[in-house]
Formats: sequence, C-alpha cells, structure tokens
Amino acid sequence: MSIDILMPALSPTMEEGVLAKWHVAVGDTVKAGDVIAEIETDKATMEVEAVDEGVISALLVAAGTEGVKVNTVIAQLAGDGERVSAPQPPSPDAPGLPPKGDDLNASNPPPLGEGDREAVEGVRPSSGRIAASPLARRLARAAGLDLATISGSGPHGRIIKRDIDAQAGRRPVTAQAAPTQASTPRQVQSLEEMGIAPGSYDLIPLDGMGKTIARRMTESFRDIPHFPLSIDLELDALLNARTRINAGLEASGVKVSVNDLIIRCAALALKRVPMANASYTPQGIAVHHHADIAVAVAIDGGLITPIIRAAETKGLAQIATEMKDLAARARARKLKPEEFQGGTFSISNLGMFGIKSFASIINEPQGAILSVGAGEKRAVVRGDRLGIATVMTVTMTCDHRVLNGTIGAQWLNDFKALVEDPLMMLA
Repeated sequence: MSIDILMPALSPTMEEGVLAKWHVAVGDTVKAGDVIAEIETDKATMEVEAVDEGVISALLVAAGTEGVKVNTVIAQLAGDGERVSAPQPPSPDAPGLPPKGDDLNASNPPPLGEGDREAVEGVRPSSGRIAASPLARRLARAAGLDLATISGSGPHGRIIKRDIDAQAGRRPVTAQAAPTQASTPRQVQSLEEMGIAPGSYDLIPLDGMGKTIARRMTESFRDIPHFPLSIDLELDALLNARTRINAGLEASGVKVSVNDLIIRCAALALKRVPMANASYTPQGIAVHHHADIAVAVAIDGGLITPIIRAAETKGLAQIATEMKDLAARARARKLKPEEFQGGTFSISNLGMFGIKSFASIINEPQGAILSVGAGEKRAVVRGDRLGIATVMTVTMTCDHRVLNGTIGAQWLNDFKALVEDPLMMLA
C-alpha cells in the first residue's frame, strides 16, 4: 500500500501554500530526514523533510503550484513490493481540492481541530524515528519535552500540537462565537462594477503573502477597538550616544542603528510598564514575561516582522547583530516561523522615508504597535526661550481591550525618558 505525503502546515495559521520546488523525482529513494521539497508560505520559504523511507512512486502536485491546501496529498511513496511505474506529470488540478478522508489513513479520522491543522506527511516510520509534525517538534523543543515520552493522537499515532499542549499543561485556544452580521466581511466589488473601464489598468496578482496581509489587516482594523497616542521626542542625546557607542564598537565591525536604540528603549519601557506588554485573549489579559519586539521589515510583496526575543535582556551590540541577520534572511524569505510569529509588541519605522508621523495597524495578538517618524530639526520652547532640537514624533496604536489611555501614556512617558536620556538604558 502506498504511503501518502501530505502538504504540511508549517505554522499554526497556515491554510495553504505554494509548492515551490521538488528536490526528488519519481524513482528516487528517500530516507527519513531527507529534504524532498520547498514550500512557500505567506512569510517564508521552508524545506520539507521526508518522515518515512521508501521510493517516490508519484509526484501529484507540480512545482510552482499555488494555493495547495494543507493535508492535500502531494506525493506518494511505494509500499512494500509495489512496483514504481514510469513518471507521470503532476496534476495541476490537485491543489485546489481538499484532501479526502481516505487519503489520511484507512480509519478515516475526523478533521484536526483546535489549532491542530498540521503536517501529516506520512505514517510512523518503521525505522524507529518518532513521527511528529514539524510544529509539534518545534513546540516540544521550546518546552523542553522529550518526544519519546509523548503518545500521539494524530493519524497513525503521529504526535501533533494538541499532544504537546496536553503534556505542557497549555490550554489550546478554541474558536469563539460564530460571526455576527456586523463582523462578516463585505463582498468586494470588481472595478468594473465600480465604474472603472476594462483595460484601463494593469492587474498585479496577489501572492500568498499579499492575500494574507490583506485578510489579517482587515480583520485587525475591523475587530480590534484601537486608538492612537502620539508624543514628540528630542533625539540629540540619543544621536550623540550612538556616535560614541559605534566608535567603541568599530573594532568588532558592529554598527548600532537608531532603530536598534529604539528597540532597546522600547523593551526597557515594556518592563517598566508590564501592562503595555500584554495580549487580549477570551480567557483574560495575558501579561508577557519578556519583551519580544517584532520589527517591520519591507520585502518584495509585503512586510514581515522578525522578532528580537527577550530584547530587555540584550545589549545594543547583540540587538544590532541579530536585527541585521534577521532582516537579511527576511528579505531572502528564509526566516523560520518562530522567528516572525509570536511577538509581544511591534515597531514600524518609516522615518528613513521622511514620514513625519503615522499610525500603524495592530499585529494580533499583540496589544500595541509603535510607529516611528523621521527625526528632524524643529523649533522647541525651553522655559521662556526658543531653541532648536532634533525631534521625532512616535505614535502608539493601542488595543483598548488591553491598554487604556493611562497605560499607553505611562509607557510613552517612560519610552521618552529613555530616548532623551540614553544613560538610563544602563540602569
């Protein structure tokens, strides 16, 4: 009996992806752990490893196919004694169809639920390698769990996310009430229906990233009760400190940017005002232990937010080094899901483009995002005298379910104090 290789879910929210490239052909022998394909998600390109060993008997989805649903059968391994026939061209129609129940296993288990839409590339291998989804493996590593001690509840005894949650004592996040009429997205009309003449424009198709950004930003702006808070900061002391810091780091080759300093100040301010480092959940407000700062990076086709984990514990040189590496791999779409998912606070900086001030859309499940404008010389009043200073406007967009105006104002005042007196970062 053939063994199905299914389209994996490479993140908890992935529903479909692009099968970018095959690394195998019909007739190739693979072992558990061999890279067999590359999958493009909305944020990154990732390698898919074989779970079992055998001979590739069929490639059912062509390389370059978009919109391949999670758990769709994309290839097959020949069963014991099964003859591998001549290669057949992959079907271009397969990805749009949901996987049939019989494609999962002989007992036709129910669909996975409660966040368990994960990769099920094959059965538990005879080689003794523990069968677990990629997401389950990552969660187990993060929680320090030994997969050998965990019983799998997925198809063929495969370890999936809910098994890790149960072992770690986490409560899976479940779907809430059915959408009401007010929360149902409106149907977008075609341009022709809105009076735009056919042939008067060029259409650039949306890739997976573009579609995901459009959907998530619409949901965030529509469903989160948000409000902005803006404040002006004087940058001269910070700029002088940056010059001295970079002079001291010159021999190491590390160069600290203004954005790196902003990340450090934001992280320290979040530790001073813990309620600003929080997320809304149906069960209550989750106050995070660390300031995991997500930083918006522009890439072809959209934005991605690589994360500086526990930024409050890291020095400027480490933040600068990590940020440079993350940004480079983000632009190459080589980030791992854990490197851009799950931050607790976001920063978006458009100052380098001369934007004076703006307000960003909250990136769920975070409770706030900071929008950073350009630093410029402005007239300032000190006492009864007029002076000149380098001033930057920042805007904090807050989720009112998590942060009220007082909490947001406290955080901005602490952030301002750190920016305007950089020596406080050493305290």
